[in-house]
Amino acid sequence: MAEFDYDLFVIGAGSGGVRAARTAAATGARVAIAEDRYLGGTCVNVGCVPKKLYSYAAHYHDAFEESAGFGWQLSEAPRFEWATLRDNKIAEIKRLNGIYARLLDNAGVRLINGRAQVVGEHAVEVNGETHTAEKILVAVGGWPWIPDFPGNEHVLDSNRVFDLEEFPRRFLVLGGGYIAVEFASIFNGLGSDTHLVYRGELFLRGFDHEVREFTRDEMAKKGVDLHFETTIEAIEKQADGLAVTLTNGETLVVDAVLSATGRRPHLAGLGLDAFDIALNPDGTIKVNERYETSVPSILALGDVTGGPELTPVALAEAMHMVQHHFTAEPPGPLDYRNIATAVFCHPNIGTVGLSEEAARAECGEIRVYTADFRPMKHTLSGSEERCLMKLVVDDASDRVVGAHMVGEEAGEVIQGIAIAVRAGLSKTDFDATVGIHPTGAEEFVTMRTPSRR
Repeated sequence: MAEFDYDLFVIGAGSGGVRAARTAAATGARVAIAEDRYLGGTCVNVGCVPKKLYSYAAHYHDAFEESAGFGWQLSEAPRFEWATLRDNKIAEIKRLNGIYARLLDNAGVRLINGRAQVVGEHAVEVNGETHTAEKILVAVGGWPWIPDFPGNEHVLDSNRVFDLEEFPRRFLVLGGGYIAVEFASIFNGLGSDTHLVYRGELFLRGFDHEVREFTRDEMAKKGVDLHFETTIEAIEKQADGLAVTLTNGETLVVDAVLSATGRRPHLAGLGLDAFDIALNPDGTIKVNERYETSVPSILALGDVTGGPELTPVALAEAMHMVQHHFTAEPPGPLDYRNIATAVFCHPNIGTVGLSEEAARAECGEIRVYTADFRPMKHTLSGSEERCLMKLVVDDASDRVVGAHMVGEEAGEVIQGIAIAVRAGLSKTDFDATVGIHPTGAEEFVTMRTPSRR
């Protein structure tokens, strides 16, 4: 490998790229990484981290209202200051950017600031300088996509919505995935009159249908105005805001519109088209289990490859890639089954394994256990928020193949349950586990009678 400047050149310093660079460097490899925007990628800068901080902020709206039932009397009505949240978030992200820089430096990875372009099977150009490498890793993540319609120049994307100069008192979200339902909940909780517009009959396609219906009802109870089976036809800027015309004929006047309609691989300008890199039908990069593209010296992982667009998945892929290419004992293929995930809408969703619908198709005979209840906290808070917990069991093996929750801290609860599902534990194992009382989570080990088969 001495004929090359580096053993590995990473393009993109997001979660996957940084983990790959650091882990490869720990094996003794010579590693460089190029980034043209910000360290930490989407997750740290315009994704998971700021979104969760804003979600925390939005939850205080409910907490202030609910505190009265527990004896707390506020001397005056709470007042939300957008600029304080926004600027504190900016400071925290800058701190995290610095941590990422130090992690790379401490690992001996050279950081190059600039947009990299692949100019050869073993060559990358950044800022006019060419660098050679035995292997090149593309880990540039995705970029927001906005649909084409008259007035779409007035639309925000998820990269820009965190740093608005003024807080929008009237807010509209277009889309039906993670980002859409999360931001609808966030801005609703922060005090916006919030609309969510989605072309389908129900948001969160691919999730368990009962979970989707339950979440719809809970979000509506909290004040999010849901518009299904319609989309934006046009937006016109007016003196009093943005007039949004929907395909169902309705017009809504709002202060800001967020298009949360998905992200696409951020491949523009990378030069990969010159190498005839094979792509999947959706435009993502096709890779094998070693994360090699159709050009073996060019690797790819993370969101650009079309797998689950989740930070922990990119981290796992990075470590697998390094084991394949820089260690003597390559691992087997990464197991993408039973990857837990959370949606930070209000209330939160946590889920792992198969939905009820997928389990019926895959397993045939199943048992479904559900608990739909008002949490103990709300017996005094006055809130009408409810919680849903659900287990899906393969009848033949008694194995729990799916676990789902909609409720406070669902992600925290499901992270633990995910270990049991990943390990293939049975419903009998769940039943034999003594619960922690009083908690909502104990419902997962106390449900005894199937709701349906």
